Amino acid sequence: MQPTATVLVYSDDSNTREQVRLATGRRPATDVPQVEFIECATPAAVIKELDRGGIDVCVLDGEAVPAGGMGICRQIKDEIFNCPPVLLLIGRPQDAWLATWSRAEAAVTLPVEPVEFASALAGLLRSKRALSA
Repeated sequence: MQPTATVLVYSDDSNTREQVRLATGRRPATDVPQVEFIECATPAAVIKELDRGGIDVCVLDGEAVPAGGMGICRQIKDEIFNCPPVLLLIGRPQDAWLATWSRAEAAVTLPVEPVEFASALAGLLRSKRALSA
């Protein structure tokens, strides 16, 4: 198992990025690597980091402005070769169909509920590790 996993967190709201960090802790589950975060507050920063490579999972805020995580998710799925799995933060459970449209692998509602979020993130890290093996 790799020593760390790199998680990109996109939100224009620093409080949302903090919720993600706190819900994850050092690692979201005992069977996945420790997590290092790369935080992005703009869509341009997300694309720059993904182009650089080394991202294991993206966490995108669907409620971010001026560009929401759903649109960014759909864009990176089209434009980034071997795009990492995406966990989308959505405003309402009814928006789950939009998460499907955006091609996100998982979605959880805001505000971040730590157990639900950690479980979803750990699942994506496990699947990423299984695909890499």
